[in-house]
Amino acid sequence: MTSKISELFNIKYPIIQGGMVWVSGYKLASAVSNAGGLGLIGSGSMYPDVLKEHIRKCKKATEKPFGVNIPMIYPDIEKLITIVIEEGVKIVFTSGGNPKLYTERLKKHGITVVHVVSSLKFALKSQDAGVDAVVAEGFEAGGHNGREETTTFTLLPIVKEKIYIPLIAAGGIATGRGMLAAMVLGADGVQVGSRFAASIESSAHNNFKNKVIETSEGDTILALKEISPVRMIKNDFYNELVSFSKNHTIEELKEFLGKRRLKKGIFEGNTKDGMLEIGQIAGVIHKIESAKEIIDNMVSEYFSIKKSI
Repeated sequence: MTSKISELFNIKYPIIQGGMVWVSGYKLASAVSNAGGLGLIGSGSMYPDVLKEHIRKCKKATEKPFGVNIPMIYPDIEKLITIVIEEGVKIVFTSGGNPKLYTERLKKHGITVVHVVSSLKFALKSQDAGVDAVVAEGFEAGGHNGREETTTFTLLPIVKEKIYIPLIAAGGIATGRGMLAAMVLGADGVQVGSRFAASIESSAHNNFKNKVIETSEGDTILALKEISPVRMIKNDFYNELVSFSKNHTIEELKEFLGKRRLKKGIFEGNTKDGMLEIGQIAGVIHKIESAKEIIDNMVSEYFSIKKSI
């Protein structure tokens, strides 16, 4: 399945697994890479020493290419950058910040750099910064999101028209049918998050995975726009969040959120009081499968639908 993205990363299929916090450890990343996609270790929920451990374990678990996702909004960013360089990581996806901060430094060490964007403005800034590709992520996606609320299939052709580097689609893609639609609109590959969050190899708690499977249309919402937009499942925590935010300052809201809400929901499995980040596409996820099954099913459906058109 040849594309600019499969050639850029030297992978069989242009399918990238999202580097999600509390979800994307070395087990998931290596499983996706072994299945022909590109696995990403999600460093956002890892202390520097933990990231180093996951990189080393991933190297032992796969001989295929894999990368590390580094959200720039998290602490210890400088230490994380140093670790990926020292450990010889060949692919880094950055997000949530200015791509100019680390792109040049990473590329000097032979690292392929991709930046995640939610608008044409930042896609062009990323291209100017020298990244090798961009991920255009629509507001259907789970986790941190764009303020513009531009959908994936609107964003893709807008970005494709103006950039010359490879383009990866993200947000609302979990099937071969969705992958084909993204490619028709100009994507050279797709990044899949929510579908892999509910996989066997995901490090998320089974309570969270089962909650994802139970989620249907309208059960997720883009919240916290006053701080940093995040898509999450509506639960007791969300209801409490809405009530609290009406009568408190931004600083008080940040303190209320704390640092453990996401861990409590996704990693510890408290689906009532924890934050549950997931994309709108959760509505088509009906069972927990292995990374290989997910990729095989996507590829099979992609070619089947393409042939029937």
